[in-house]
Amino acid sequence: MDIGDRLQEIRKAHGLSQRELAARAGLTNGTVSLIEQNKTSPSVASLKSLLDAIPISIAEFFTTIEELSEPKIFFTSDEFVEVAPQFGPSAVSLRQIGDASRHTLQMLDETYPVGADTGPEFLAHAGEEVGVVIQGQIEITVGDQVKVLQTGEGYLFDSRKPHRFRNVGNETCRVISACTPPTF
Repeated sequence: MDIGDRLQEIRKAHGLSQRELAARAGLTNGTVSLIEQNKTSPSVASLKSLLDAIPISIAEFFTTIEELSEPKIFFTSDEFVEVAPQFGPSAVSLRQIGDASRHTLQMLDETYPVGADTGPEFLAHAGEEVGVVIQGQIEITVGDQVKVLQTGEGYLFDSRKPHRFRNVGNETCRVISACTPPTF
C-alpha cells in the first residue's frame, strides 16, 4: 500500500488541508507533506495521531473491505493485513487478522526487531488491550508504569492510558495481542 497516497486521499475526502490535519494531529505541516510524498515513514504513534484527527482507525486505513456476504472465518498467514506503516530492518510489524471494521475485536500478530518501538509518541485509544509475548522480550510503558515482559508473560490494560512498546532485548520479539473495540 502507498501510505502517502492513501493518507492524501482520505485527508482530501474529509475536506482537510495538510495544514489543518497537521494542526489537529499536533504535527508540522512539513511532516504531513513528507509523509504524503512518501519521503518519510510515520511512526505508528504519528500515524495514529493523524488518523485520529480525521477520524479513522488504523485498521480502516489499511484494510480493504471484505466483499463477502458472510464474514470470513479462516485466514492464511499471507491474508493478514499489515497495519504498521514503517519499513526497514528495525520496523515494527503489526499484522491484523481479518477486517476489524466488521468485528468487535481486533487481533494482531506483532513483530518488534531488536531496538524497534512504536515511536516516541505514546499511543492512546478507546478500549482495552491484552497480549502475550510468544518470543523475546518487550518493554511496555502504560502511564507511569514500565515493565519488561519475557516470553510467556502477558498484559491487560485500559488503552486510553498513554502506552508504548519497545524491544529492549537482543532478539526479535513477537506478541499476539487483541483490543476491543477495534479502535486502533
